[in-house]
Amino acid sequence: MSKAVYPRESVYNLVPKEEVHLQKTQRYVSTFRPTVVLEKKSTKDAMRTMGPAKVEVPTPEKYLKKHSKEPKLPEQAQKVVGNSYTMRKSAVPARTDNPPMGFQTLRDFIKTATAVPMKPKPTSVDTSKGHKQLLENSGLVPKYIKKKHYGEVPEYLQQRNEEEQRAQEEYDMFVEEQREQGAMKHLSDEERHIVLEGLKKNWDELHHDYQGLSLVTDNLSKKARRDSLGAAMRQLENDIKLIERFKTIYIPSY
Repeated sequence: MSKAVYPRESVYNLVPKEEVHLQKTQRYVSTFRPTVVLEKKSTKDAMRTMGPAKVEVPTPEKYLKKHSKEPKLPEQAQKVVGNSYTMRKSAVPARTDNPPMGFQTLRDFIKTATAVPMKPKPTSVDTSKGHKQLLENSGLVPKYIKKKHYGEVPEYLQQRNEEEQRAQEEYDMFVEEQREQGAMKHLSDEERHIVLEGLKKNWDELHHDYQGLSLVTDNLSKKARRDSLGAAMRQLENDIKLIERFKTIYIPSY
């Protein structure tokens, strides 16, 4: 509520005024607040710094020994057959004894003795951490330029060139037939230059009209005019590119 501001010297300032004290509404406090506080203290505060309060303490007899945490293999039971600890081993054969004969094996000892050890594959280490890869796949050796068919034209390109050449020959044959019948005539260089200059001049005029269009196309007539000019300019651009690309041009003779 806004209070009226009076000047210092005013008659209204002599009138006694009652002070109005506004009472604020009491803040909402949940009825479950004490329960939540107790649960938080019982679960979180007890283990905030030093972990759980009550932990099973090991006895002094079970102190931590050296290598006690290392994994151990299961102990195998020692087999004792008869009196193997006191039995004597067989005697060493004498010099006059004949060695046992008749044993056969499929192992080629000559091949094993003369075998050349396998050479390790050359590798390349590319990081300071020791990461390595095969030198052939690292791109540091000329692998592809030494291929048998390196530098040759691929088969699909050869096939496409043959199709283009075949289509060009068919077109030349068709033009030759039309020339013999008198339906087409060859366009000279001078005529070709005149046609090209005329097309460029028409494109400049259309472009000038296109630049003069309104920026806002708020009705259908403006939009149709813009689309028609754009289509005409694109058609002229295609015709100019076609005439500039081909030196020999035939046109129907009327």
